[in-house]
Amino acid sequence: MSNSNDDLTTLSSVMERLRLKKQDKEFIKTKKGFGTEAKSYQPDELVIIKTYRFEGPSDPSDNSILYLIEANDGSIGYTLDAYGVYSNHEGEGYDDFIRKIPVQERTEQQIFGDDKI
Repeated sequence: MSNSNDDLTTLSSVMERLRLKKQDKEFIKTKKGFGTEAKSYQPDELVIIKTYRFEGPSDPSDNSILYLIEANDGSIGYTLDAYGVYSNHEGEGYDDFIRKIPVQERTEQQIFGDDKI
C-alpha cells in the first residue's frame, strides 16, 4: 500500500504514519524534562521538526496540536496538546518547555520519505 503525504490532514492519519515509521514515541513532560520511557531530554537536546494543528469543525475541545520532535540522539517522537484553555498540561511547565525547543521545520517528504508501505 502506498501512502501519499497529502493524506496527513487528520490526527489519526499522522499518528498512523508515525506508527508505521516507528517514530511514535510520545515525549511526556516530567520533572526531569521531556522524556520517553527510556530517557529524558532538555530543550537544547531537542528540535521541533514539524508542527501539525488540527481543528474540530464545531467543538473547541477538538482543537489540538502535535509537535514532531527529534532528539540529539536521533530519536523521533511527538508530543500532543490541546489548544488554550483545553490544554491538558497546565501547571507542569509544558508551555514554557515547548517554547524553549528550537524549531527547524522539515517537509513531510524529508520526515517520511517516499513511503511504500
